[in-house]
Formats: sequence, C-alpha cells, structure tokens
Amino acid sequence: MAEQLAGLADDRALLGRTSTAERVSDILRSRIAEGYFPPGTRLSEDSIGGALGVSRNTLREAFRLLTHERLLVHELNRGVFVRVVTVEDVEDIYRTRTLVECAVTRGLGDPPYALDGLRASVTEGQAAAAENDWKGLGTANFHFHRELVALAGSVRTDELMRSVFAELRLAFHLVGEPRLLHEPYLGRNRQILEALEAGDRHEAEQLLAVYLADSLARVVDVYRRSEREGEALR
Repeated sequence: MAEQLAGLADDRALLGRTSTAERVSDILRSRIAEGYFPPGTRLSEDSIGGALGVSRNTLREAFRLLTHERLLVHELNRGVFVRVVTVEDVEDIYRTRTLVECAVTRGLGDPPYALDGLRASVTEGQAAAAENDWKGLGTANFHFHRELVALAGSVRTDELMRSVFAELRLAFHLVGEPRLLHEPYLGRNRQILEALEAGDRHEAEQLLAVYLADSLARVVDVYRRSEREGEALR
C-alpha cells in the first residue's frame, strides 16, 4: 500500500486550485486501470486524501463518481473497495463493446478515414511486443480500441467507452498472463487497420466482430478455470 500511496503523492502536482472531484476521480481511475489498486483493495480515505492533498468531502465525491462507473463498491460499515468483476460483468462488457465498436466501424461513411491514432497504437503494440513488455502491449491494445471509438467523433460515446474500458481492465487484472491475453490480437489490430486503410469498413467490422467474440471466449474460459481451481482448493 505504501508504494501505491507514494505514486498518488506524485500525482498531487496535477491538482491545482480549481481541482474538483472529477479531477480526483480521473487520477484514481487511471491508477485503478494501471493496477496500482487491484480488484478487492480497500481504499483508505485518510491515506489517499492525504497523498493527494484533498478534503474528505472531495474524495468521497470522487468515490461516488467511480462507484457510479462500477469501478468501486461501497460496503456498509466496511468502506470502499475496488470492484471484483464477475463473469456476468465480463459478458455484459463485451456485449456493450460489440454494440458500440461495431456500430462505429459500420457508420464511418466514405473513406479516407482519420487513422493516425490507430496507426500509432499498432506501432506502440509492436514496440511493446518486441521488448517483451506484455503489460505495455495490453495498454496499446486498449489505445487501439479507444482510437477506434474516437472515429465516431462523439464525446458522449468516448465518455461511455472510457468507463467500459476501465471496467474491462479490472477484469484483465484477474486473468493474469498478459502475453497470452494480448499477443494474439496484435496481428488482428493490424488487419482491422489495413481494412480501414483500404476503405473497406464492412471487412473491418467483420474482423472486429470475430475479434471481440474470440476475446470474450478467452477471458470467460480463464475465469471459469479460475473458479474451478478455487472450488478445488476449498
């Protein structure tokens, strides 16, 4: 916990006089997504408030915002915890991803498309894989899908998916073995990018739909095996 709090103290410089609970929630959301606070971690108001230099009321409002985003849970008489994502949550997350990401791709209109962000994320993923940085590859993969959603040019869609992707990262923290989770999709990201570069949004959508279905099956399989192993140990 000391290391995580030290990291938050470094973020204190990001907070100016006009800091709000939204700004605090942005920092905590990023820290949760990066794994500084793993699923099931209890968040101490005193420790985090002290590290960020914010009032208890501001921090509680930030907690409330993140609870609304399903990243935190408040347990009566126990405190606030980082959510532990269930298989049912994972299935719902992917259902939302498929609805939104495929709709964005399908609705792109006539080419050419603004693909610089997608190209940069593919390059980022290739560089991470070359360095055997599998956590970095996972981050690059999230960047790819964030940039794909951004092609819609919709602030509301971006905000919706920001929460969905943050919740998905909670699920990935429980999967482990990031190489096995992310490496198979590096080539698929490139295929989707190439289809869009060729102006074929229909092909890109088909590739994406299969991609998401396969990713869901992989994550659910890991969850199910983990559940069986846990039951065997009881």
